[in-house]
Amino acid sequence: MNLQAPVLSLANIHKAFGGIVAIEDFSLDLHAGEIAALVGDNGAGKSTLVKIVSGVHRPTSGEIRLDGDPVSFSDASSARSLGIEVVYQDLALADQQPVYMNMFLGRELIKPPFGLLDRKRMHRECQQLVDELDVRIPSAGSVIRDLSGGQRQGIAIARATHWASKLVLLDEPTAALGVAETAKVEEQVAALKEKNLAILIISHSLDQVFRLADRICVLRRGQQIGVRETAKTDKNEIVSMITGVSGKS
Repeated sequence: MNLQAPVLSLANIHKAFGGIVAIEDFSLDLHAGEIAALVGDNGAGKSTLVKIVSGVHRPTSGEIRLDGDPVSFSDASSARSLGIEVVYQDLALADQQPVYMNMFLGRELIKPPFGLLDRKRMHRECQQLVDELDVRIPSAGSVIRDLSGGQRQGIAIARATHWASKLVLLDEPTAALGVAETAKVEEQVAALKEKNLAILIISHSLDQVFRLADRICVLRRGQQIGVRETAKTDKNEIVSMITGVSGKS
């Protein structure tokens, strides 16, 4: 393995659904401890790209590498097994279950020899994690449906943090949140970077993108328009790249 290789490398990714091209030709390298943002209008191809990286869709052509090694995901489980976690806009949480069961959803701890759920251990480990990440909930035993939108988002990000070893994908992580809850979630995203994970975030908020991202990648109608270092661009340039109206592209 090449230790200097990007955590994620996408080369010439193309995705078509029948005769409809969703992604034309996309390439991006993402390194450990880096946050890259995907921006573009609705229909630009952002969510399709996230689904390709997370194993939901297979690219029609192109190559995906993790730590320099070519990979091909048969489904989302195979991507998760390689250390990729996703926080979707709809969160994919089980509303009727407590927080700790959501944290271990699909990865439940069991007690030998009879295979009973080890609820005490899951509760304890979950409580330690939410305390460490400062997710402010009553307890790990709280039921998801009783929590606020920001608390639920915090749990979804905490779950991704716990299981991801390489890459976290965030699809509009603060879309339905107020100002205070958005700020809290952004703190959590910044903490992921401190854990040396690679992070790819989709956001419609350019303010958020400029606060969080090291680089900004612009998509327009399935085309990769360009990648800019956040410190070397401004909102006017990014908006013109997104819309195709005036400015640099």
